[in-house]
Amino acid sequence: MESFPIINLEKLNGEERGLTMEKIKDACENWGFFECVNHGIPHELLDRVEKMTKEHYKKCMEDRFKESIKNRGLDSVRSEVNDVDWESTFYLKHLPASNISHVPDLDDDYRTLMKEFAGKIEMLSEELLDLLCENLGLEKGYLKKVFYGSKSPTFGTKVSNYPPCPKPDLIKGLRAHTDAGGIILLFQDDKVSGLQLLKDGEWVDVPPVKHSIVVNLGDQLEVITNGKYKSVEHRVIAQTDGEGRMSIASFYNPGSDSVIFPAPELIGKENEKKDNYPKF
Repeated sequence: MESFPIINLEKLNGEERGLTMEKIKDACENWGFFECVNHGIPHELLDRVEKMTKEHYKKCMEDRFKESIKNRGLDSVRSEVNDVDWESTFYLKHLPASNISHVPDLDDDYRTLMKEFAGKIEMLSEELLDLLCENLGLEKGYLKKVFYGSKSPTFGTKVSNYPPCPKPDLIKGLRAHTDAGGIILLFQDDKVSGLQLLKDGEWVDVPPVKHSIVVNLGDQLEVITNGKYKSVEHRVIAQTDGEGRMSIASFYNPGSDSVIFPAPELIGKENEKKDNYPKF
């Protein structure tokens, strides 16, 4: 199988732009995932986000997670568990309205940092949507306009920690699923792997690369592209040792009143029009 697509976004600014755009196109059509390096988000910012996220988990969430696992008896299961994930999470909403000042237990410095991080991820999300428009032959800003609806996109972040699990063969860190929304940008642990996607009937590891941002496409983007781009099934495998795995997934999704349907330019010629998805 070919290697997982890693895209150097810096090369969009030089003579390798055409080749880089082709790599993004291939990743969207055949993988539903790709990994960005040199994406413009400062490495120092990402290092601080990782450090403070792990500190927050240790300080505020680890004991709570251990107690919940103990209460559910998951540390002693003997058969496969299909209705629970081995993860500790909290959620931050950014758009249309932020809840970052109301989420409990966050230090003020961490709130400020995550607000800055969200701003950088929002900008990168919109840059990537315009790159997808260019590859699809859609006018610049088309996807962003669809996502905005009448007010704004829905944009939020799921902060997850996957602690060491005594029975990784029986409990998934995160069960297999596709993402329902638009474009998802993931800043993941570069030391502990676990994220996998389903390609050609096989589970493929998404490699942890330091300071990279993993991008995957959601169901609604598949609809807008009339199936040209794929939303693929993925999961997180639990690990037995180490400090656990950190995952910060930001979801840039269509707004609640957005109308989602295949872009007319992607339906086909007049005499062979076929849209594969309903308008909703």
